[in-house]
Amino acid sequence: MAKKTVATLHEGSKDGRAYSKVIKMVKSPKTGAYIFDEQMVPNEAVKDFFKN
Repeated sequence: MAKKTVATLHEGSKDGRAYSKVIKMVKSPKTGAYIFDEQMVPNEAVKDFFKN
């Protein structure tokens, strides 16, 4: 039974490879402390995320 469960999870993971988790350190304008901006973005938009 475990093999069947693993196989069904593996089939659904094809769309997950199209996204990447990106983390950018941003300085807060109020306190001056650094905060982390975490997002899931498509692989094509990773460079655009870091440009802004």
